[in-house]
Amino acid sequence: MRYILTGGAGFIGSNLADTLAQYHDVVIIDNLATGRRENIEHLLDHPRVTFIEGSITDLDLLMEIFPDADGIFHLAAIPSVPRSVKDPLASNRVNVTGTLNVLVAAKDCGVPSIVAASSSSIYGDTPVLPKHESMVPNPLSPYAVTKFSDECYGKVFSDLYGIRTVFLRYFNVYGPRQDPNSEYAAVIPKFITRLLAGEPPIIYGDGEQTRDFTFVTDVVQANIRAMESNASGVYNIAGGRRISLNQLADILMEITGTRCDPIYEAPRVGDIRDSLADISKAREAFGYYPKYPVKEGLRHAVAWFRERV
Repeated sequence: MRYILTGGAGFIGSNLADTLAQYHDVVIIDNLATGRRENIEHLLDHPRVTFIEGSITDLDLLMEIFPDADGIFHLAAIPSVPRSVKDPLASNRVNVTGTLNVLVAAKDCGVPSIVAASSSSIYGDTPVLPKHESMVPNPLSPYAVTKFSDECYGKVFSDLYGIRTVFLRYFNVYGPRQDPNSEYAAVIPKFITRLLAGEPPIIYGDGEQTRDFTFVTDVVQANIRAMESNASGVYNIAGGRRISLNQLADILMEITGTRCDPIYEAPRVGDIRDSLADISKAREAFGYYPKYPVKEGLRHAVAWFRERV
């Protein structure tokens, strides 16, 4: 198969590229705005991998690359809630217009299937747990709005043009290659790098907010299973369990062999209180089963970061 992978130099994208390159030809598109060349350095000489430095906002570029593709894994985005609050126009330009470009180019080039990254942030702070795909969206940030818009465009292109579109709502993905240095980095890499440096983790809020953390290898398998299936529509991809940030800090202190009191700061705008996914729809549609319990996934993540400290 020949697959296109947008955002393939990013955290999730590069992990997906590693697996795809074992069996398929892969064209990675990334403008390196949030992705990093070092994530795919080991793939640049791979006989099945082609890397193109470019943006999904460039429709002409996509039209050149997409012909003869068997499918598109669309992960390119500006992936941060706080960043979208700070600059909603930039998030909309990449996440919405860029995704529309991917859909248009796929339609015009005859690409049959797209598996795209969506987000659990679409659910907002709706108190019902677990979150299931039939719930009414309640986005609290521009980022969440962009992802819901992407899903709507995907359904329309599927209904009107016959492209099979699958949108995977990721729940708090973590693992190797996640960037801890960005101002907008996710909680787990920030916790790990601070603890490895002998510094206390910083928690925004009281730490009792809960998250359904998902190891990146499980997300990779979800993408591949979705592409190889006949599924279409929207699916939750998560671990199916939730823990509080205080519990997360305790587990990471145990794994890293450190002990300190977290620093608590004011809650961040746009953050939700609790998150837990119902993953039964993905299990029934394409056999998604998360294989990594939180503690096991965190051990892998800590080991990766420890090698780079």
